[in-house]
Amino acid sequence: MEDLNDTTEMFILLGLFNHTQTHVFLFSMVLMIFLISLLGNALMIVLIHEDPQLHTPMYFLLSQLSLMDMMLVSTIVPKMATNYLMDTRTISPAGCGAQIFLFVTLGGGECFLLAAMAYDRYVAICHPLRYPILMNQKLCFQMTAGSWLLGGVDGLMQAGTTLSFPYCHSREINHFFCEAPSLVRLACADSTFFEFLMYVCCILMLLIPLSLILASYSLILTAVLHMKSTAAQKKAFATCSSHLAVVGLFYGAIIFIYMRPKSYHSVARDKVVSAFYTIFTPVLNPLIYSVRNKDVKEALRKWIEKHFLGHLR
Repeated sequence: MEDLNDTTEMFILLGLFNHTQTHVFLFSMVLMIFLISLLGNALMIVLIHEDPQLHTPMYFLLSQLSLMDMMLVSTIVPKMATNYLMDTRTISPAGCGAQIFLFVTLGGGECFLLAAMAYDRYVAICHPLRYPILMNQKLCFQMTAGSWLLGGVDGLMQAGTTLSFPYCHSREINHFFCEAPSLVRLACADSTFFEFLMYVCCILMLLIPLSLILASYSLILTAVLHMKSTAAQKKAFATCSSHLAVVGLFYGAIIFIYMRPKSYHSVARDKVVSAFYTIFTPVLNPLIYSVRNKDVKEALRKWIEKHFLGHLR
């Protein structure tokens, strides 16, 4: 069999669904969730851009989170849907490399962005008077650019190295998208060192931001418990609980996939968990932030009045 590094060769994605009645229903649900995710995150970006009340570092970072989520679902779902509807399972090496690059870039970038959002909440609650200085516009842009850059470097390394391996045996990837660990298992060269490096990268990209997030919220919790005003405590808890919910969903799923020993891996279970953080988590983020946030709800009310109700009067 020819070496799969030849651009004429294709990989085969075994996918998440078959064509049974139950799976057709589940596929329809995924498509609906995909569309809701795009609309919800796009709306969040529009609200933050248009409403002056939301022109703060916290909401700027939230708009970047929404952008990353939109790109993440758009990287995975359209190709999966096309293959399912057209009953084809192929993906080119270039397409596979693009998926790995974008997936790792967005996933890694989101890890660091969530850490930046935790720092923003720490400064806002623990040092409110110094907030404009400690969380200025320049620092906000730098943290955002750093999140994209670190994710992009990791994505470029993983995509480039993964596609550099010779693939001369099975071309079947037992997944619904190209993911570096699933692809490397098919390589007909020794990939032990690369798998070790991927594990180290996962530790750096996951545990360092997570440690910063936990440290920030430990300090926030201490500060909140010392607040004398019950109203201030409730407001702080309401703001932080939304962010912690997003962090818990995102990190919980990713750590489950990437930080477990090989002996505990199950392909079917891994695919379900991967679907959770690549498809379902992005639709939950705008819902969590809009339902729990008065500023966002007020911005949405004004936006609806301006663009819809205003034309009816």
